[in-house]
Amino acid sequence: MQTKSSVVKLLLLLLFSPMLFSQIALADKAIFAAGCFWCIESDFEKVEGVTSVVSGYTGGSLENPSYKQVSKGGSGHYEVIQITYDPQRISYDELLGVFWKNIDPFDAEGQFCDRGDSYRAAIFIDSEAQRLLAETSKQKTEALLGESVVTPILNASVFYPAEDYHQDYAQKNPLRYNYYRWRCGRDQRLEEVWQLD
Repeated sequence: MQTKSSVVKLLLLLLFSPMLFSQIALADKAIFAAGCFWCIESDFEKVEGVTSVVSGYTGGSLENPSYKQVSKGGSGHYEVIQITYDPQRISYDELLGVFWKNIDPFDAEGQFCDRGDSYRAAIFIDSEAQRLLAETSKQKTEALLGESVVTPILNASVFYPAEDYHQDYAQKNPLRYNYYRWRCGRDQRLEEVWQLD
């Protein structure tokens, strides 16, 4: 009886393994810092091929930081988003293109109205392939804009999800979010930098 049961389990495993592995292979991750994570989370949630966006913190040494600790300064953490995406529908290089168009690449002190270390823009890479793509993308951005870009490319470290009230903030609080985004001058500065229509 055990042999028959074992054979059935083995057959089921062999039958469903390709599906499981194909699902795993369809999920890659990217981490970007772009100022306030509410705004960049909302921007990337609209991108086809992106399956999830989580606001959080990375880059510092403090374990399990809170928003209060990060925004106060001194933790070394950036406000970031961790993107899970389907590489068969969108490439890492295409995500970089979306990232650049949603930051001010000339501001080393923060982004838009948000000032301080935790609000700086950065690309966090977790492989040499990502590093190469990020560096090439940065060079193309500099050539396109005709200026030196200050946005760093950094090695990824531990990602800590932000508190629940920060997740999907634009969806949960549309009036507050839209007022904040407008008051912060984000879209106005992006139009100025990128000459968007």
